[in-house]
Amino acid sequence: MIERFRTSACVAHAWLALAFRFYIGGLFIYASIYKINYPAEFAETIASYQLAPYFLVNLLAVVLPWAELIAGTLLLAGIRPRAATAILGGLLVLFTAAIVWVLAHGVPIGCGCFHTIEDPISWKTLVRDLGWLAMTGYVYVYDRLFHLEEQFMMRLREL
Repeated sequence: MIERFRTSACVAHAWLALAFRFYIGGLFIYASIYKINYPAEFAETIASYQLAPYFLVNLLAVVLPWAELIAGTLLLAGIRPRAATAILGGLLVLFTAAIVWVLAHGVPIGCGCFHTIEDPISWKTLVRDLGWLAMTGYVYVYDRLFHLEEQFMMRLREL
């Protein structure tokens, strides 16, 4: 009876991780589209955080959205999902630390997560990002379903 419960719990974890994987992957794809189309506005948002040196602002405004798009697409497709989850988790840690810094210093800026004109950063923004970080950790640990890499890539043993 206990073994049956453990098996059903593992299956439930895998399905919930799959739902979180689709959500986080889609979220980062959606967030990257606006930033890719308007890198100058995103550069202004990065500069308003007052964390990055000015000579890195434009580079970050170009590189970060593409990293979000590529990692989100890989996560959504199930190609190297653990690596994509680790990248997105690292980005979420970076974004959450920036939000904490802004809240601690009382800088009245918008998040810049999805558009340049947003409500100012609040504790609600921090809780939202922490929730996304928890989902990303859950995906990293429990994701087992529908990985395309298992369908199309040869394993080392098959070589």
